[in-house]
Amino acid sequence: MDRKTVYNAYCPTLGVADWGNSVEESIKNIQSLIKFHIECLLEDKIEVPVDNLDKEIVASTRISIKGSNEKPQVMLG
Repeated sequence: MDRKTVYNAYCPTLGVADWGNSVEESIKNIQSLIKFHIECLLEDKIEVPVDNLDKEIVASTRISIKGSNEKPQVMLG
C-alpha cells in the first residue's frame, strides 16, 4: 500500500479543520476556512469565539506505526 503524507491544520477555537499536501497548503486552506466560517457567523449574527491564550496549550507529537497488521507497534516521539 502506498502511503501519502498529508498535513492537517486545526482551529480549536472555531472547531474547524482542513488539510493540504504541504504545510504551506494546509495553512492556506485553514486560513481560507477560518475566514469563511467567521463570515458565516457574522452573517447569522452569532458571536465569534475568541482564544483565551492564558488557558490554552498547543502541542503536537510524531507518531509512527511499525510491524505487521497482526502486531503493529505504535511509536510516539
